[in-house]
Amino acid sequence: MKQTDRGPGGEAPDSRVASVLRFSTELIAWIATPWALASVSIVLSALSLVVLIGLPSVFGTPGDKVRALIAVPGVVTIGIVVLQLVAAAVSVWFVWPVWLAVVVVVLAVAAVVAELPRWRWLAGRR
Repeated sequence: MKQTDRGPGGEAPDSRVASVLRFSTELIAWIATPWALASVSIVLSALSLVVLIGLPSVFGTPGDKVRALIAVPGVVTIGIVVLQLVAAAVSVWFVWPVWLAVVVVVLAVAAVVAELPRWRWLAGRR
């Protein structure tokens, strides 16, 4: 499916490249954020996992996910993805070498660019 095409049934335009970039950045956020927060508080570290993994598992925009426990407007889904991208891009500076943090920031920027067609579609979903 091309990035600009809607899938059958009007699902979100989500290219494979965008999905891989988004998931890679989410995975980094899931690892680096609790790691960075562990030096501050184990409770904050655990809470970050609840937020970063729990929110997208529970909330979703119809048509964007196969199933969503709680349906939310597209802007909420965009906000959750942005939260994960920012968490990855910020937390890596506290736990990983600078060269790797730079790579992660580039990955996050690439994910944003690849996500734009999906975000435009989500912005129109109520």
